[in-house]
Amino acid sequence: MMERRIILLILSLILGLGIWTQPAQAQKFGYIDSEFILNKHPDYKLVQDELTNLSNEWKKEAQDLEQAIKEMYANLKAEEVLLTEEMYQERMTAIKEKEKAAIAYNNRVFGLNGQYYQKQKELLQPLQSKIYDAIDRVCKRNNLVVLFDKAAGPLMIYTDPRHDYSEFVLEELGIENK
Repeated sequence: MMERRIILLILSLILGLGIWTQPAQAQKFGYIDSEFILNKHPDYKLVQDELTNLSNEWKKEAQDLEQAIKEMYANLKAEEVLLTEEMYQERMTAIKEKEKAAIAYNNRVFGLNGQYYQKQKELLQPLQSKIYDAIDRVCKRNNLVVLFDKAAGPLMIYTDPRHDYSEFVLEELGIENK
């Protein structure tokens, strides 16, 4: 009876180890370069052009505000000797308020969650969705377990070009790489 238990214990250990020691199936990994894909996509150029135009408009407005402030300072300096202390302080207060308005404008437009950032997000979202859907299809078709983005930062030190699936994503999007 004791021998039988020992034999069963040994058999179960051997079977258990057999399950754990089976070779793991090879996992397929790949990478893409999202910057490369974006730059090849024709819609990205349109988005960039629209953002550039908006940015130039907003920068011009910001420069106009700065120029107005400089002119206000120049006028104050030129008329300084003719102004009473009270008039000088009034003009200085007006200049300070204009400076605050310029700073507020720059923050509202170009700040962390400013209009430029929001517009960029709004314009890029549909394109990013298209690219993500193409990436999803490429991964499923090629049985990839993990796909890295080379453009996302210094996450990969070495990449073998055999595993670059950027061309497949461009193909999935119907874009020829020239």
